[in-house]
Amino acid sequence: MRFSSLTSGFVATAFAGLMGSAVSAQDALGDLEIIGAPRPDQTGFQPAATELARDLQSLDAMLLVIITLIVIFVTALLAFVAVRYHRKRNETPATFTHHTGIEIAWTLIPILILVFIGAFSLPVLFKQQVIPEADITIKVTGSQWYWTYEYVDHDFEFDSNMIGNAVTIDPSVRPADADVTPFVLDDAMVAKLEDAGYSRDEWLLATDTAVVVPVNKTVVMQLTGGDVIHSWTIPAFGVKQDTVPGRLSQLWFSAEKEGVYFGQCSELCGKDHSYMPITVKVVSEDVYAAWLETQI
Repeated sequence: MRFSSLTSGFVATAFAGLMGSAVSAQDALGDLEIIGAPRPDQTGFQPAATELARDLQSLDAMLLVIITLIVIFVTALLAFVAVRYHRKRNETPATFTHHTGIEIAWTLIPILILVFIGAFSLPVLFKQQVIPEADITIKVTGSQWYWTYEYVDHDFEFDSNMIGNAVTIDPSVRPADADVTPFVLDDAMVAKLEDAGYSRDEWLLATDTAVVVPVNKTVVMQLTGGDVIHSWTIPAFGVKQDTVPGRLSQLWFSAEKEGVYFGQCSELCGKDHSYMPITVKVVSEDVYAAWLETQI
């Protein structure tokens, strides 16, 4: 259910009440460290917060070594051929067209390299795709341009919009919102972010309501699309899955450290694609249980 229109007094009142309770419930989660977020001039991965992310990052490091060696070898081979068989040094070129040994080598060696890579990459893929028994199941619906989360085991749901989206601005809930311009980062928007527990650095990343999960528990996300294809991803968790209308897919993760983690829709889904972030808060089991009490 989405409260995107405030044209009627009834809808405005309902939206304000839900937003007020959602904000207070989110505030009760405590002061969490922001872990999974992009950083200025960052070139590497975000800190791995799950076993899946560590596996992916290790696989990436191994592949980087392999492709670097291949690039060095091919570059050296090209340089050697260019120098050794330049016309000035090789006035009479060879006339043969086949070399059985070389042809066997350039066929077998790539096959062996690919088999070696597959021996490490396929277990990582299977670990992602084989869904374990869930401690918590959350259904995710991607829509233009927000997410809806349904906690299947507890029968409640909520929408999650980027802070600064027009539907998150309501002066009747927060009087200072009268000075906030949707999608514009100015002092009023920074103040709105800070009131929600974030800072300027989390602009375009923070949402009005976050997915809340307990630490070290298996979370299974069931994903679908409400209109077009979206993609739900948290880089620090090593998970990414398209949300396709009419299809239910799954991913899983078990976060190992309490904190705040961000992601963004990773499938081009229309004009506001860049304003469709994801916020996940990983908390202790006690805090999670208390938060559930505010939602049920």
